[in-house]
Order: sequence, then structure tokens, then C-alpha cells
Amino acid sequence: MEDHTPNKYDATGLRGPMGYMPIENYGLIGNLRTCALVAVDGSIDHMCWPEFDSPSIFCRLIDKDKGGHFMISPEPGLNPTTKQEYLPNSNVLQTRWIHEAGCVNLTDYFPRPRSASRPTPLTGKSLFESLSLKSELKRWLVRRVECIRGELNVNVELFPAFNYAQDEHITELVDGEKGDPQRGPTVLLKSRLGRMRLDCTIDGGEHDDSLRPVVKFKLEKREGFLGKGVVAKVLLHEGQTVSFVFREDEPEVALESLSQKQLDRVQQDTQSYWHHWIAKSKYKGRCREIVNRSLMVLKLLTYEPTGAIIAAPTFSLPEDFGGTRNWDYRYCWVRDSSFTIYALLRMGFTEEAEAYMTFLSDRLRYSRAPDGGLPIMFSIRGDTQLEEIELCHLDGYRGSKPVRIGNGAAFHKQLDIYGEMMDSIYLYNKYGKPVSWDQWVAVREITDYIAGIWREPDNSIWEVRGQLENFVYSKIMLWVAFDRALRLADKRSFPCPHRFEWLAIRDEIYEDIMKHGFNKDMNCLIQSYESNEVLDSAVLIAPLVFFMAPNDPRFLGTIDQILKPPEKGGLTSAGLVYRYNHLLSNDGVGGAEGAFSMCTFWLVEALTRAGAYDRQYLVKAESLFESMLSFSNHLSMYSEEIAKSGEQLGNTPQAFSHIALISAAFNLDRTTGG
Repeated sequence: MEDHTPNKYDATGLRGPMGYMPIENYGLIGNLRTCALVAVDGSIDHMCWPEFDSPSIFCRLIDKDKGGHFMISPEPGLNPTTKQEYLPNSNVLQTRWIHEAGCVNLTDYFPRPRSASRPTPLTGKSLFESLSLKSELKRWLVRRVECIRGELNVNVELFPAFNYAQDEHITELVDGEKGDPQRGPTVLLKSRLGRMRLDCTIDGGEHDDSLRPVVKFKLEKREGFLGKGVVAKVLLHEGQTVSFVFREDEPEVALESLSQKQLDRVQQDTQSYWHHWIAKSKYKGRCREIVNRSLMVLKLLTYEPTGAIIAAPTFSLPEDFGGTRNWDYRYCWVRDSSFTIYALLRMGFTEEAEAYMTFLSDRLRYSRAPDGGLPIMFSIRGDTQLEEIELCHLDGYRGSKPVRIGNGAAFHKQLDIYGEMMDSIYLYNKYGKPVSWDQWVAVREITDYIAGIWREPDNSIWEVRGQLENFVYSKIMLWVAFDRALRLADKRSFPCPHRFEWLAIRDEIYEDIMKHGFNKDMNCLIQSYESNEVLDSAVLIAPLVFFMAPNDPRFLGTIDQILKPPEKGGLTSAGLVYRYNHLLSNDGVGGAEGAFSMCTFWLVEALTRAGAYDRQYLVKAESLFESMLSFSNHLSMYSEEIAKSGEQLGNTPQAFSHIALISAAFNLDRTTGG
């Protein structure tokens, strides 16, 4: 049952009666190792440490009472006007609170070294290795609060909850250095998994010492937490700044001392890094700011040491409020590969595409299953053991249970991944660098493998947990696998002993789909051979991967059917597209879900491609695209889904949603000349 008790710690009145911030009310910051979600009230409600898939230190996003948070905000009840935005061309986030009494800026970021924006040296080493970023990277979370007008009291709360709020911790306070007015107190946190510390620096501006900000932490025990937190109230006058640095505490290592000038340089280096990075974008279309923000999100979801890109940085945010469709997305899906490679290469980010391609190629060569197949997802380090566990002690976002970490779908049979993998290799060879002989040998081996399994049913792209079926999407992507392998062999003149066998199978798959995957009465492609009256928006992929022409009557019939509202057998409602009708499809999960952001952008791109031959579809594509842009949050970020109410649902931000946006915008511009 949902708890509607007001939250007395709500600083801005934006959390609502249940105490949870709307999913769309967050911004993302990160350092290409981990990230954090910062709410518009200044609370960090999600952060795993030290890496994306590490246990959380803060997860108030999943449990408002004991999940843990680090909040810097105005006094409760003040209810100021709130603005949140990224500093131009960066992933440095600024939250501003405006009140008659004063105005305060909170700037949040993870440092990035300026040197990391330099081009990769031609040494054969990765960017990570060649620049020694492991030593250069300051693994800090920096929070700078500055009064720019008047005066305002700011509350600071640090309540960690180590290991998904399962581990106890000890909190200690250490006074600042005597004689150094810039150094504030330090908070030391000790848990079973590690030690963290919070340091602070103080800049009193041009005011005399009597008005210098005072940071005085007090220990506080709150119900539900397995250790004490700290609180402080700080009065800031115009021109004054207090900065907080949250980092690991390493007693055996001499920690770098902090000063406001040093932190100014760190922020400048970080902004410089992001400025140089996004300047590489080749996108010059009409949605430049939105597309570039999607690229910045994609970069934040990248694990720099391996090049892996995670699906989303969060776990167990629900696909329906109070529902059970709550999954962990902090992993790298093979399914996303070709779409990611396409977006990165088309937008000019060849280094990121190469790093991601290397990660995928290594999985193809070294991570095969005993039968020769490929796991459907990996950890950021390439592991495949992603055991799914339910955390029964956590409340779940707005009471949405169970809370899951790990992902049981890792062991699913998902045959479409071979198409995405082959397409990514083909695209990389076409727009990036020529594939190597060893990569081609791996391609040959995997193509020979799928020659023996393509007729089998699977769980497909939606990772259904019900009965295995012959999903049309999977069959289309299996056709793509053979098609791209054949194209690659021809383009590079690679030896291809089984060329004619592959060609025969490719043609057989095509015939099979047209015979069993098309419902003549509905005049559309269907979800599966078994569910031949169920519509599935995944089949919108057909012209995007050149399986069939966008003006093919069979595909136009599919578009027309999907565009109908659900009550008339379609999948589109108020300009938003659902995956499928979950009441008609036995996906083995149960419960409701929202419309899918990715599917909506896929429909935009399908309409765009059809619009090259019939303008009515192009007009519809432009209208749908503009409508979809209105469903982003204030930072142009998208989660996985959108509720009927217009609220965002599911893990956020989702890479697939932003990749689909980039592709839709690029192709819409190319078709319209925008």
C-alpha cells in the first residue's frame, strides 16, 4: 500500500504526498565510472560507488525512508522558485533556488581531467591507458553552493546507506584545521565495504569575518538507517561559497588537500573536457541542442576502462507505479550494439565507437557460451554472471515491488542479438575502421553457429518471461545477421567457405517471415508466428535495417495499424507508442506498463523513411517527433517509458531512448533537408 504521509524533510515542496520525487525531476552527472542523479531539490538520491554496478551508497530513489541521500537545499517550507540546467556544452549541473530573500546556485559534477579531451595518441593503447587517466582522474563528487544575491539559509544532510541499505556504518566528525578559515569540518564514514569522507571548503567573499559562513555538522540518528547521518544549516551571503567534496577515505594514502582555488581549477578542467568532447559532434540539424544533450547522456553511460555502454544507470524504477516490472539496467546489452555504433559513428564520435566495438569484439571472441552462442548482456567489465536478487527490505519507488538487482534475463535465449551484433560490425567497417582478420574469423564462426539455430523460438527483444515463441523481430534480425555477414564478405573479399549456404538461409528466413509473420486480415506484420493477432511495435525496425522497403504495402499497412489507438487495435495513444498490448500477449510478467520512448522514436523514423515516397507520412513523422520532444524532462532527458499521465516511467535516463532520438532526428533532417 502506498504511503501518503507528508515528508517533513521535503525542502522545496516538490516531492508530493508520498515523499518521492517524480522520475523526470532529476539530472545526471558522472565521471565515466559511476554517476549520480540529482533532484531539483538538491538531493542526490541515487549513486552507486565506485562503479555503475557497485552497491549503492544513496538510493532514496528506491526507498524514501532508508535508501540514503546527500541533500543540499533551502530550508524546508521556503518553497523557492527552482531552476535546473546544465552549464553550456557540459555535464556540469546547476540547480538554482530563487527567493525574495536571496538566490543560491548549487553546482554538481564529477571531475574529469582536461587532458582526457586530447585526441588518442597513435600508440595502439586505449585512451584510458595512454593518458594514465586512472591516476589523473579525481574520483570525487563535488558540490558547490554559492549565494549570488541577498542571503539564504541552506540545509545540508548526508545520510548514507551502504550496500543497498544493508550494511551498518560508523560516522565520525573531525573539526577543520585551526588557523585555516577556508577549511571546514570533515565527516568520516566507515562501513564493511569501505570508507568515505566529506570535506568542505569555505570562501567568505568580501565580507568581514563576522559574516563568514559557518559549517557545523551535527550527528543525527533517523529511523531506518543503519548508522548516523549528519546535518548542518549554513547561512550564505551574496558572494560567499561553500564547496563539499565526497570521496574515498584512504588512511594509508596522503589525500590531496583542498582549497577553493583548487576546486575552481577542477571545475574549469571538467567544463573544458566536456566542451572539447561535444565539439566533435557532426550534427548540424535543427535539433542540435537536443541531439547533443542525448550524446552527452550517452557519454555519461559509458564505462571508460572497457568502452561498455550501460542501458541505464538505475535499477528497479517501475514501468508502472506500484507494479512489478522493475528491472536492473546497469549492464551492457548486445541488443543495443548496432544502434549505438550507428549513432556514435554518424555523429562523429569514432573513438567511442572504436572502444565500444573493441568491447563487443572481445565478447564475441572470449565470452561465448559452451554451445558457441553469445550471452545477451554483460557487466561493464564483460562478466556474464548477473544473478537476479530481490531486495525485500526496500520499499521500492512509490511502493513498486519487488526491488531487483542483477538481471535474470542474462540467461534468456534472445536470437535477435546476432543481427544487432553483425550489423554493428558491418556499420563499423563501413563508417569506422576496417575489421580485422580475427574479427572476420569470429564473424564466420558465429554465422555458422546461427545457421543451426535460426528456426528455434526465443524470448526476443522484450525478454518475455513466458513461453518461447518465433518472434518476428528476432527473425528479421536473424535475416540481418546473414545479410551483413554476406555483405561484409563481399565488401572486403574475405574468404567465405559457406557463402552459398548463408545466402540460401537468408532467403529462406525472408520467405518464412512473409509467410508466417504477416497477418493478411490485419494487413500487418505481427508479434510472433504463435501470437499471430498481436501487434508489436518492434517490427518497426524492418525498414531501419533494410529488411524491407519503407513504401512496401505490407509495411505501410503495419504503420497504419500501429498508428491506431489501442481501443481500435493499434498501439499509439496521444502520440506515444506502446510495445504491444500486454493483455493480449502472454509475456510471463503481468502488470501494466507505459508507452515506450524508443518505440515512439522508431515510429518517427519509420514514418520518415516512408515519407520519402509519400509526403503524408513525412508530415506525420514531423508532428510525432515534435510531440515526443515535449515529453522529455527539463534537461531533455528520457527514461524508458511514459505514463498516460505524461510522467516518466522506468529506469532513467535510458540509452536506447536517446539513441533512437538521435537516429530519428538525423534521418528526419536528411529527408527534409533540415
